[in-house]
Amino acid sequence: MIELSESSMSSKEDKPESQNNNQYYRLNPNLAGLKLSPTLKINQLCKEMAANGKRVYKLGLGQSPFPIPDAVVNALKLFATQKEYQHVQGLPELRQAVADFHQKKDGISFHPDNIIIGPGSKELLFLLQMVFDGEVLIPSPSWVSYLPQAQIIGNIVHIIHTNKEAHWRLSPQLLNDFCKSRKKEYSGSYLLILNYPGNPDGITYKPEDIKALAKAAAENNIYILSDEIYGQLHHQGNHVSIAKYYPEGTIVSSGLSKWCGAGGWRLGTFSFPLALRWLLEAMTVVASETFTAVSAPIQFAAIQAFHGSAEIENYLSHARRILSGLGVKVSEILRNGNIDVNDPSGAFYLFLDFSKLESGLKKRGIINSNILCNKLLEETGVAILPGVDFNRPEEELTARLAYVDFDGAKALTASYSIPLHESLPQDFINRYCFSIIEAAHIITSWANQK
Repeated sequence: MIELSESSMSSKEDKPESQNNNQYYRLNPNLAGLKLSPTLKINQLCKEMAANGKRVYKLGLGQSPFPIPDAVVNALKLFATQKEYQHVQGLPELRQAVADFHQKKDGISFHPDNIIIGPGSKELLFLLQMVFDGEVLIPSPSWVSYLPQAQIIGNIVHIIHTNKEAHWRLSPQLLNDFCKSRKKEYSGSYLLILNYPGNPDGITYKPEDIKALAKAAAENNIYILSDEIYGQLHHQGNHVSIAKYYPEGTIVSSGLSKWCGAGGWRLGTFSFPLALRWLLEAMTVVASETFTAVSAPIQFAAIQAFHGSAEIENYLSHARRILSGLGVKVSEILRNGNIDVNDPSGAFYLFLDFSKLESGLKKRGIINSNILCNKLLEETGVAILPGVDFNRPEEELTARLAYVDFDGAKALTASYSIPLHESLPQDFINRYCFSIIEAAHIITSWANQK
């Protein structure tokens, strides 16, 4: 059921008669069981704990630790006086910049008229799921909001479970097997929501694997929403979009929140092939009746971000180098503590598997991922999110760690003094990302208690 705060639950005598007749509780049944998004909830909880004087390691919310590039901030200042309502799909100049961005970065051609700008890619995904008439496929583990959005809308959703041996990636075989099993029951279209580099695992696909997956999708009448919000944070700068191999059936999602460090600006982009323009047109209609248009100053500033510059490319290269070094270091600490985790290849996440320690954890009453993360936070101040929030079975002892609790501005400044062709000094991560390293050691010590 929906959780109500104490402030919203006044006594029966205080409620209007209509509320006493249960009209107050006449909610959309699709909301049954839904709660505040786990990433936002853990962020607020961490703030409250810190305000009460507790040492908290904030590894729950996946927010970029790096500042927004100066060139983009200066553009926002320059266009702060822009106040007109903009085109529902977004500024034509911005849509052109996004098209140029994907051509340059991904080798994919999108027409500016087939691009829509929204208040975050999260909102655009909600609209896409609203207008799409078909069933939704979500590989697990997956980002926390994909499934709740589908449930709110009332879509039929299928979770396809992957495993750690396959680095939590969806294989063509898994996709083909699922479609084959459903062939007698369903002959319509599917929307596959694919995210890589992945949240919650920080892993991407090899080019040959993404090509094979594209082939399987095309053969099974599957449209793809390729969530590539972390594409520019591929640690080696070698992101490959599935749209390159399945252009007619792939919508590419991007935005400013992760690679540009501007999560709070709320600007996302969806780029459509001509063959799926009918979906874009339907989304535009709904957008016109809901958010109308994205903030004008932010759209003008985003042009600078998507056009790019030597400064922004340098910023990205240094951010990738820091994230790569930190991710590998934290993975090593955790594995040495009997916690299974794959080295990340992008973004800033690790997906932890505590199954090797299951016997000892169960003796301490830790029988599922929710209990694991709650006890870890209560006893150590380390905040991570349970695997169940990412559509894993609750009894599976998995969790997501976002290695972002460090001063990204200081780390970047220090990295700028070290040529990119050189590796970071051995003490760099310990010095500038100490809280993450300390948290990793705390996790392993806590998990291995007898």
